Amino acid sequence: MHCVIFVDQHPDTLGGMQTSVRLQRRFLELAGHRVTIVSPRYRGKHASDPAVIELPSLPLGPGEYSLCIPGKHSDKALARAIAGRGPVDVVHIQADFWQAIIGYRFAKEQNLPVVHTMHNRLDVGIAATMPFPGMVQRGFGLAQKAFLHTGRGVAATAWSYLARFTDYALRVTAPSSHFARLLELQGVFGTVDVVPNGMDDQIAADLLAQPPAARNPRPRLVWVGRFSAEKRLLPFLDAVALANIDAEIHVFGDGADRAKAEAKATAMDKPTVLIRGKVAYRQMLAELRQADALVQTSQGFETQGMTVYEAAALGTPSLLSDRAIAEDLPQGVYWLTEDDSIEALARALGRCVAQVRDGSGPRTESFDPGSFLQSRQTRLMATVYEGAIADFAAGSRPGARPGEGT
Repeated sequence: MHCVIFVDQHPDTLGGMQTSVRLQRRFLELAGHRVTIVSPRYRGKHASDPAVIELPSLPLGPGEYSLCIPGKHSDKALARAIAGRGPVDVVHIQADFWQAIIGYRFAKEQNLPVVHTMHNRLDVGIAATMPFPGMVQRGFGLAQKAFLHTGRGVAATAWSYLARFTDYALRVTAPSSHFARLLELQGVFGTVDVVPNGMDDQIAADLLAQPPAARNPRPRLVWVGRFSAEKRLLPFLDAVALANIDAEIHVFGDGADRAKAEAKATAMDKPTVLIRGKVAYRQMLAELRQADALVQTSQGFETQGMTVYEAAALGTPSLLSDRAIAEDLPQGVYWLTEDDSIEALARALGRCVAQVRDGSGPRTESFDPGSFLQSRQTRLMATVYEGAIADFAAGSRPGARPGEGT
């Protein structure tokens, strides 16, 4: 089949969603399917990829991200770019904003079934990253109403905004059971299929085949993510300083808080904090394999917690700040903070380092790495595609709501 995937940011920019889309594309192609990705144009010099359609875009802030303006201009640019690529079987929306609108307009014009993967807690993310979040949410709702011609009132909340999109979807997926339950509870869609983001099979096999690394002379902790408010890097560094742990902290990623993070890192007493920046996917997994623990610090924002699963699959336990992530993991493979405060995180860091030193901490043997491989997730997603295509051919209507069926 030929699947067209719409994403709000170019697949080569930083982010867990982008990593998951790159893996989905690769393993769908390995399974014999064709994938086209539609994204904003990449900012700066970049090798072109024939499978990626880069639509005209505008810079979004000072970093690497961009946005597209939905409407007739983007519709025409997409139609020109996709002409000659062969028939499309299914549209997969993996976006929440401009590309979601563009993708649904394309699906309506081409009369195609839509699968929508929900990646983000918009209710938390917009509040954490935007000034005047209520006005921002209303702005997105106004754009959605205008460009999709919903015929309904402007979505007043993040949940109703997402539900307006799924009025036109046949299947909705989420990367974890806890987020799927939340989407159903909030009325976004009737039954949400759980299809986790996975890990590259071959890289996992290569890393797991290597003998365990020699024990680190000091406990080695890893933090991974965007350097932005919702990921809570700066509170994490405050907790490290408060705990004053004798440990080596490796921080991976990039973003607006980098300068503040570097200043905090250089002011540490006993801990050694290394701001490593953005690294390639394979290297990131190797770093997780070598670490004594991964530290996850966002609260109520993650819809899966992908690095936590990657770490567990590679034999590395995590210190969690998010109880929803913990609910989806086997007991005994993580530490968990007592509450959401910096003081509780500092105490948990102290316990983590002490137990790494004496060998009494969590172990990951109960986590099955095979359950997290991308090949398995791709088979699950292909089944979702096939179901949406079959339902569409049978005349099923989109937008299943609780009690309405499909």
